[in-house]
Amino acid sequence: MVERVSITEAARQVVETLRAQHGELMFHQSGGCCDGSSPMCYPLGEFRVGSRDVYLGSIAGCSFYIGEQQFAYWQHTHLGIDVIPGRGGGFSLETPLGQRFLVRSRVFTDDELASLTQEGPPRRGPLGG
Repeated sequence: MVERVSITEAARQVVETLRAQHGELMFHQSGGCCDGSSPMCYPLGEFRVGSRDVYLGSIAGCSFYIGEQQFAYWQHTHLGIDVIPGRGGGFSLETPLGQRFLVRSRVFTDDELASLTQEGPPRRGPLGG
């Protein structure tokens, strides 16, 4: 099975630190302002996933969603979630740690795209869920 999103070991360690502090977590990748297109980490339930958000998969035990318009651009791309020193815009949980999640992307191979097509479209988020 082809994964649309994955996480590096360094980013996984930051997620575990954040989970110990905040409980269960989730990610959302938007194309909005503030942090641009940085993946944002939130305590589970503190970000409302809407029916137009697309579920990409799970990383480090956290659901990962992307906004519909952003998915339209990145649907042919694997998203690798990594972490670097620095500060984002302040909405994501890792900011006080002096860390910043970021996407390292690559275009899917033809075989990966064929596999994704066979699996069907990714599911949508529940309205407000």
